[in-house]
Parts: sequence; C-alpha cells; structure tokens
Amino acid sequence: MEVATQKSELVEMQEKVIRALKTCYDPEIPVDIWELGLIYELNFDLEKNLQVNMTLTSPMCPVAESLPPEVQQKLQAVPGIGKVRVEIVWNPPWDKDMMSDVAKVELGFY
Repeated sequence: MEVATQKSELVEMQEKVIRALKTCYDPEIPVDIWELGLIYELNFDLEKNLQVNMTLTSPMCPVAESLPPEVQQKLQAVPGIGKVRVEIVWNPPWDKDMMSDVAKVELGFY
C-alpha cells in the first residue's frame, strides 16, 4: 500500500511540476517550454528533490542566462518539492519535431 501511495504522490507532484513549467516561456516564441519540448527529463529522488534536464532552442539562445534560473525558481515554489537542480543539456539537439502537437498548431506548423 505504501508503494502505491508514494507512486500516486509522485504522479501528483509531476503534474504540479508540469503546470509550473507551462508558465515558463521563451520570450521569442509564444509557446511554453513544456510544449516546445525543451524539458528532456524530470527525476525525483526519495526526498522529493527534483533534477531537471532541459535544453534550449539553440546554444546562442538569448535567454540562456535567464531561463534556467526562472525554471528553477518556479519549480522551487511548487509545494512539497525539495531542492531543484536544473541542468542544460545539448544532447540530443533540440529541433521542431520535439514540439508537442499543441505547439506545432500554435506556431503554424500544421
């Protein structure tokens, strides 16, 4: 029973994290970073600390300095989360195929 409870708590926590990520935008693109496919991985440990692996649309992205701290700040504000660590990764390189259908429609790719 305890494992099922922990699993449902993590699912609920992940949903809260995704809602928070959907409030983060690249200012040049009117779609949130979750729908853009910039979040590669969300990992919780047993203490509910969160490791986020994310990328940017390009290494020269003008928000490379400001977006990761914004993501960390918004996720750290989610109730129940321990420490948050945001890491920028470049592999695999981001491309438009990583966007959700919602983002593709919003940006006119369909």
